[in-house]
Amino acid sequence: MGSGVFAQGRSIVARLEHGGDLLDEIVALAERHGIEAGALQGLGALQRARLAYYDQTGKTYGEFALEQPLEITALAGNLSRRDGEHAAHVHLTLAASDGRAFGGHAAPGCVVFACELVVTELLGQPLERVHDEVTGLPLWRGL
Repeated sequence: MGSGVFAQGRSIVARLEHGGDLLDEIVALAERHGIEAGALQGLGALQRARLAYYDQTGKTYGEFALEQPLEITALAGNLSRRDGEHAAHVHLTLAASDGRAFGGHAAPGCVVFACELVVTELLGQPLERVHDEVTGLPLWRGL
């Protein structure tokens, strides 16, 4: 197990664009504010969602679509770099109108209805995602 020590930098509070792709909006916010690493938390709603889950045996992601309005009951994640680009790693818990909950890794295709996001900048060594042979996942290098 590895770890790193980071200082807390700025806190950026944002409202994401209605109709925008959730992940694209988060990456654009990081780029606009020059945030290299950060922690994410948010609330709001999506017009529709695409979520992914990781098959640990097959070491592949599967995806499923939710073609309905959904409440974001929890958004947690982080910002780092992957292949030299900003990368947002986001997990969501979503609620449907009948109270059913869905959760998973946010995939492209999560369309924002309304989302309030807080980004806490992390200052310290660069966080770069690289392929991990043991898990098959893109994990932080050097931790």
